[in-house]
Amino acid sequence: MSARRRVRIGVVGTGAMGGHHVRILAALPEAELLGIYDQRPEVAEQLARANGTRSWPSIEALAAEVEALVLAVPTYAHASIGRPLLAAGRHLLIEKPIAASLAEADQLLAAVASGSPPPVLAVGHVEFFNPAVQALLAVGGQPRFIEIQRLSAFTPRSLDVDVILDLMIHDLQLLHALDRSEVAEIRASGIDVMSGKVDLAHARIAFASGTVATVAASRVSAEPIRKLRVYLDQRYFSLDYRQQEIKGYALRNSGDKRVIVPEHLEVCRSEPLRLELESFLAACRGEDVAWVDGNAARRALATALAVREAVAGRG
Repeated sequence: MSARRRVRIGVVGTGAMGGHHVRILAALPEAELLGIYDQRPEVAEQLARANGTRSWPSIEALAAEVEALVLAVPTYAHASIGRPLLAAGRHLLIEKPIAASLAEADQLLAAVASGSPPPVLAVGHVEFFNPAVQALLAVGGQPRFIEIQRLSAFTPRSLDVDVILDLMIHDLQLLHALDRSEVAEIRASGIDVMSGKVDLAHARIAFASGTVATVAASRVSAEPIRKLRVYLDQRYFSLDYRQQEIKGYALRNSGDKRVIVPEHLEVCRSEPLRLELESFLAACRGEDVAWVDGNAARRALATALAVREAVAGRG
């Protein structure tokens, strides 16, 4: 088998997530990391030296040398930076959420549609690439009830958005992957605790299929909890995002009795961000792979904004 073509790529933004992208891309054999850009030159230079690449004086200079970019900048800048890059034909992986508003998300999608050929627009819903999530999605079947908890300790990271766009949106994207029907109703509540924005939110989401989901997200928890439970017809699965494991149970016939038997799913553990970047690079090469495209990310954003409206009492 011939070696895969290396994709010439750069990273824009070297905060917490950008630093992880740089670390992984520098080690991936199918990536040629040509450089990074950050508005703080001294930070970019230090990170570049540590990962065997170089820093660039501007986004435009870096973009001229690559075919793909990872955009790990604050949400408010996604559209203003991403739109001209997509229009110039650069493939983009933009950290979630896709944009700060649906109008800005539509600008990014329009830039993709105008390309000939259209560039790849992937969005960093990294939890989609969690091996446990992929194992659960492979089961298929129509969920009847879903409950999700994503609780984290407070950090000063990502305070440009509330907990709904920071954390809950991961699970909203996964809800749409598990149930592709339209959202029928959203009820939600939330409060600000530390940041001046909503830091704790609970939502009840009903789908047209009849599926009901409850989603809790907090960035002021004493301990991290990240779990998803899904109830199907005579089957139940409990997924631990952090441990990357799934325990399941099913109702089965045993002679003249009905018994509950274990149905745990096998999961091959791996770093989700690495899997996401490998998928993005494959998509840039034109390979048929699973990835969260702009349309899926826009749908997750629309639901997140609807949750926000419900929290504010305008839903």
